[in-house]
Amino acid sequence: MLGKNSKLQKLKQQSNIVQNSELLKNLSVTERYELLQLCHRRNYKSGEYVYYQDDPGSGLYFIEEGKIQLQVRNQTGNINTASDNQEPFSITVESPQEIGLVSVGYETRRLSSAQCMTNCTLLGFFTPDFETLKKRNPQTAVKFLESSSKRIMKQLDLSMQKIIEIADTKTAFQIQFETQYQHALTQEETKDL
Repeated sequence: MLGKNSKLQKLKQQSNIVQNSELLKNLSVTERYELLQLCHRRNYKSGEYVYYQDDPGSGLYFIEEGKIQLQVRNQTGNINTASDNQEPFSITVESPQEIGLVSVGYETRRLSSAQCMTNCTLLGFFTPDFETLKKRNPQTAVKFLESSSKRIMKQLDLSMQKIIEIADTKTAFQIQFETQYQHALTQEETKDL
């Protein structure tokens, strides 16, 4: 009986995370349940890294329990700390948030390292899981990508506004256009390979 209750409790916790995720709010209960079935439970100890900055992105993690600090290395490769005479480049996230969103459906490298600040239980949703979702239920996969794209576009918009605030409009758009057209050139160059 204890094992059955424990499994039921874990399923309920997983379900609560997926149901409360802001990212998944436009999915129906059935679609969220389908996505939940493709998630993988992972346990990490305090101090352990989930992934490192510049690693290839392989998926996202819903935080079921615990706190995770996202950290960005400075140009010398060190994690910025208060002793660097700079503000630290880190943020702490917890349930029901997720980390690594850009890694699903896009081939990108991790922008930060993710270190557990407490013992953590995460639900991993990886690229092969997304491929399975696309085959089983393309409509759900499209809705998931739409939610992801909206979140990423909102993040881009807020980042642009911050660059404008810190620098100026010209610098912000110069960065945006250079990265946009650099990406297009990179794709054209690799197409011939």
